[in-house]
Amino acid sequence: MNVLRSGYVRRRTLVASALLVSSIVAVAQAAPSPALAQPRITTFKEAFGHEIGEDYFLANYTQLSSYFKTIAAQSPRAKLVDIGGTSEGRRQLMMIVSAPENIKNLAKYQNIARRLASAHDLTPEQARALAAEGKSVVWIDGGLHADETVPAQALIAAVYRALSDNDAEWQRILKDTIILFAQANPDGQELVADWYMRNANPKERRQSQTPRLWNKYVGHDNNRDFYMSSQLETTNINKVLFREWYPQIVYNPHQDAPAGTVVFLPPFRDPFNYNLKPQLITQLEEVGAAMHSRLISEGKPGSTMRSGSSYSTWFNGALRTTPYFHNAIGLLSEIVGSPTPYPLELVAGTQLPRNDMPDPVKPQMWHLSQSIDYSLSMNRAVLDYASRNRERLLHGIYTMGASEIAKGSRDNWTTTPLRIKALEEAAKGREKASSYGWDQETTVLPPELYDKVLHDPVRKDARGYVIPADQADFPTAIKFINALIKNGVKVSKASAPFTVGAKSYPAGSYVVMTAQAYRPHVLDMFEPQDYPQDFPVPGGPPTPPYDSTGYTLAYQMNVAFDRHTEGFTGPFQVVTEEQAPPAGHIVGSGKAGWLIGHETNNMFILTNRLLKAGVQAAWLTDATDVDGRHFAPGAMWVPADAKAGAIITKGVAELGINAVALADVPKGTKNAVRSARIGLVDVYGGSWDLGSKPSGWLRWLYEQYEFPFKQVFPKELDAGNLTARYDVIVVPGGTPGGPYPAPAEYGGTFSNAQPKPEEIPAEMREWLGRMSDEKTVPQLGAFAKAGGQLVTIGRANKMAEPLGLPVRNALVETGKDGKPVPLPSAKFYIPSSLLSAKVDPTHPIAYGMPTDAMVFFDKAPTYVPNEGAAGVKRIAWYPGPNTLKSGWAWGQEKLDGLPAALDVTHGKGRVIMLMPEVAQRGQSHGTFKLIFNSLYRVGAP
Repeated sequence: MNVLRSGYVRRRTLVASALLVSSIVAVAQAAPSPALAQPRITTFKEAFGHEIGEDYFLANYTQLSSYFKTIAAQSPRAKLVDIGGTSEGRRQLMMIVSAPENIKNLAKYQNIARRLASAHDLTPEQARALAAEGKSVVWIDGGLHADETVPAQALIAAVYRALSDNDAEWQRILKDTIILFAQANPDGQELVADWYMRNANPKERRQSQTPRLWNKYVGHDNNRDFYMSSQLETTNINKVLFREWYPQIVYNPHQDAPAGTVVFLPPFRDPFNYNLKPQLITQLEEVGAAMHSRLISEGKPGSTMRSGSSYSTWFNGALRTTPYFHNAIGLLSEIVGSPTPYPLELVAGTQLPRNDMPDPVKPQMWHLSQSIDYSLSMNRAVLDYASRNRERLLHGIYTMGASEIAKGSRDNWTTTPLRIKALEEAAKGREKASSYGWDQETTVLPPELYDKVLHDPVRKDARGYVIPADQADFPTAIKFINALIKNGVKVSKASAPFTVGAKSYPAGSYVVMTAQAYRPHVLDMFEPQDYPQDFPVPGGPPTPPYDSTGYTLAYQMNVAFDRHTEGFTGPFQVVTEEQAPPAGHIVGSGKAGWLIGHETNNMFILTNRLLKAGVQAAWLTDATDVDGRHFAPGAMWVPADAKAGAIITKGVAELGINAVALADVPKGTKNAVRSARIGLVDVYGGSWDLGSKPSGWLRWLYEQYEFPFKQVFPKELDAGNLTARYDVIVVPGGTPGGPYPAPAEYGGTFSNAQPKPEEIPAEMREWLGRMSDEKTVPQLGAFAKAGGQLVTIGRANKMAEPLGLPVRNALVETGKDGKPVPLPSAKFYIPSSLLSAKVDPTHPIAYGMPTDAMVFFDKAPTYVPNEGAAGVKRIAWYPGPNTLKSGWAWGQEKLDGLPAALDVTHGKGRVIMLMPEVAQRGQSHGTFKLIFNSLYRVGAP
């Protein structure tokens, strides 16, 4: 199912006569000025027979990389570097462009950028001197979202212009700046361009209906991975941004623009994240203003900002937002464009000039070349700003970093909405009215409350965090540590035991101090987000956030850590490279077999290796104490076997888990655990949020933990007889029939139109089809009734009622017709936040979990058993009226006592209803066990 925005699809499929902006053609064919002795640079047309920006043409990544290699060899302004491999095995290229004399001294300027960004061991005088000597570093990418074709094509044009332009402004830019041009998603460009160009008739080329995700596993979510850094391309980019080059400006272009406009540019709407520096926000607005002004001065109308769209600076994790938490300016543009020309729409509200849309654009037929022309102007605006403000930008990233180091070295407080609420509560009855200006009135509070409430000693920011080495799932904590390291955060490891306050920690524990330049990122990964209540009209619906409102990574990964608000020292050594978990051990010398706890996620890797080798294994159903050690329910028993011994010996050392070699078989009930035939539901298409992306994340996850599985598409599901091929079928959120609500930033709906079978390669035709209540759900129900295990995640749980499960939607009220209707958002609204949940770790689906967990709740369907229903067991539930831990929750008291996960008997089998997003973007390691435990055949054969 291809789930492009319906209007977007319509635009991309309209056909019109070709038009190429003359300025692009002229530039592409122009020879450099002989007076400057600039070598002639091959044009893309000379290399491949097409202009960049030509109607009905898209260059693929093979062409881009070949072209970049050609022109890099021709120009002293360029250095082409390989920044790493991609998910599909390509090489990700970055072109460094600057004046020839700067190219010869890149190491020098790279070191200056590093020293200023780290702000460590520099006096103010030294920083000023380095800023005066250094060069602005600007990152400009293209193609992150591959079906947004303008940025990747504009990148090619931009690099050509960077190597061939010779006007005075460009010469100044080259002298003052070092530009990092990079393709952010090579695999996606190859797929989307080849898909578009596959039809020999240009007028029949369509960009829509791409068959699969254009980032191997995560599609659009490659722009939600930057604080997690789970994907190869993300890790490559993070290394450049935060560990090698430290750009002061990161420009990440996208499309599509809001209807009736050409491009959205900064500044952004509120809220901005409270961990960010005010200096960063104001400089961001400066660059945005320069971009708008450049377009308007060049007669390029149609740009909008702030209220023109929903983009904000709250969410960490995107290519343009993660830099904010590293004191760098992150820029986003969202521009119209397609290789197939289409008309700009007439929207009445965009024709009246206003502050956030000063220069309206008239409806017209729009061509890709025009979008590229706009893109080149926006690049110039950014680079001109970087050139004119070179020293200020370099010194600014230092001052922000130095300020964060200072904040982490003394008492400091961060003001959030909850602290303002506390301030207002403390001031009740003591408010005063104050007038100012002409007729403006406001309310003022007693000034002594500032220190008493906003600087309450109990509410101080952390000076540092300790991640103990003796926690239950230390290998997962290591994954968290690695996410920080890949983001350039300074992490230390204890070489010996140490004590902070009254608490002692073992050697091997990790320490993250906040006295570092990237303190905003540290706080954002450890501390809860406090999103403001955003209701434009009291009692009305909320303003949807741009993306996640609560995402604290330490919470999502269930990492145990201690937060310390006083300074401390210890036997700490900084680690700069990714860490491996400390080797596990086999404890004891018994010959009967091995007992392995269920607490680590890595235990599933070991389990899968044992089952693949045909080794017998079983889960103990009860807690047991053996050889002085306590094992919670779910401990895995592996009888003695030479093959098992070799796998366990190697596995525990590599995976950081321990096994106990017992002399006797442990007592108690043992349920055999066997490898299951796993079917992972997927659908045709991969362009947007709800197509195959949720399934893609699970594919990635299953591969990381070595689960065998097979993708299963709607046609196969509809054909039935599923128990002949599968033991477990997993339905990710978003895969049942559509169309679906779009994310908040897009409004509207997605198109789930699919091509005709004859329009696509034969090997893809079995992917076609849609899940439906009429055909698919009955077959899934029959599968469960015949003994299969059906696992539904997130929004997929909406099939509970058509399946006929004895449950009902709990988040409803009585409508005008007397029937239940969903609660309106004015009464209940929890968008993408972290909530607390209670878990029953004696249930096999929850084996290995603690009794308290964090779950990612994103408008999740929530069901309760019908009164008197049999065969329904509660696995997890929301305790109490205040479950919000990070993010935004309105009406959260309505969740009090409601289930988060249910085990529902259905005929001979069962349906496991995991209602939160337990695999959220590969980040929620703390709830992975709920998925993994459900993927085995457990019990008697």
